[in-house]
Amino acid sequence: MREGSAGGGGGSRPGSRAPAEAAAGSVSETWSDENMSQSGEKVKFSDSAGYVGFANLPNQVHRKSVKKGFEFTLMVVGESGLGKSTLINSLFLTDLYPERYIPGAAEKIERTVQIEASTVEIEERGVKLRLTVVDTPGYGDAINSQDCFKTIIQYIDNQFERYLHDESGLNRRHIIDNRVHCCFYFISPFGHGLKPLDVEFMKALHGKVNIVPVIAKADTLTLKERERLKRRVLDEISEHGIRIYQLPDADSDEDEEFKEQTRVLKASIPFAVIGSNQLIEVKGKKIRGRLYPWGVVEVENPEHNDFLKLRTMLVTHMQDLQEVTQDLHYENFRSERLKRTGKPVEEEVVDKDRILQQKEAELRRMQEMIAQMQAQMRMKPGDD
Repeated sequence: MREGSAGGGGGSRPGSRAPAEAAAGSVSETWSDENMSQSGEKVKFSDSAGYVGFANLPNQVHRKSVKKGFEFTLMVVGESGLGKSTLINSLFLTDLYPERYIPGAAEKIERTVQIEASTVEIEERGVKLRLTVVDTPGYGDAINSQDCFKTIIQYIDNQFERYLHDESGLNRRHIIDNRVHCCFYFISPFGHGLKPLDVEFMKALHGKVNIVPVIAKADTLTLKERERLKRRVLDEISEHGIRIYQLPDADSDEDEEFKEQTRVLKASIPFAVIGSNQLIEVKGKKIRGRLYPWGVVEVENPEHNDFLKLRTMLVTHMQDLQEVTQDLHYENFRSERLKRTGKPVEEEVVDKDRILQQKEAELRRMQEMIAQMQAQMRMKPGDD
């Protein structure tokens, strides 16, 4: 009990009602007098009846989240020349590839798929975002592209493995999340739908990452051709049982504007986009777009392409993309990984012994074949 509180209570018994009320009033007065900041200003506390204060919890979470910052990893996959780098620079208003080397046609013939991760810190109105863009140069460039996406699968699994290792360690306070939260898969506008490579890639990765199909260079198509290609791509995705990222339905308590926005975004999949880093002056205004002899294609004009819709989808559903990655894709990987490590020791020893025996038998067979071939080469036609 503070001094003012004791003085207000006088010498009365604690059990008497009137002195207790007097003491309570004294406590309230002393509390308001003592709640002064170092600058001399009074600090306000809510004393409303029936108000506890836990309704302020979302504000606390917001402050901590803004202070900590956010992390997001975006993967872009598609053939060379579809404008992947240009679109990413347009989306985040930054230059992620300032010194990029573009190989010639001869180098692309036997080029293998590479993984290039670029990380940039973006700050907007006090909110920090650590954005990692994973590019896959060389995808689909080689003559034989049968196994070109195995490198991508291995990279995604390695990020899951690293996160599982960090999560299982002793110090879990500062875990960097490099798991791939979203994959923009670029579809060529010059075909008549999905290529066999597109189908195989999406079928191989739809259980590991959120796939968002994107039709590149939409300015090469008329509006009718664009709608026809969109329907064709969706039909083929459904026909092959490919699971792409599905936008969550808007809750019933959301406002009508958000519900309409969600409906429009769902109807726009796959997004037909245009990217450009050039600023063009049109009617006294500088806009990003492409200048043609017949007019200007504006990047941020929803009547010209789906760029704004794609960016809106990414920004408004960034948290949902992370949650689906955590709750679905990572949990599936984690359960499979724990099943493999949870096998009995005897089973693992038996498996290793069996694999070793098979390798030894294969080695002996190859040695016998080599010995036979050498013997035949030493034989001369006159020896028979």
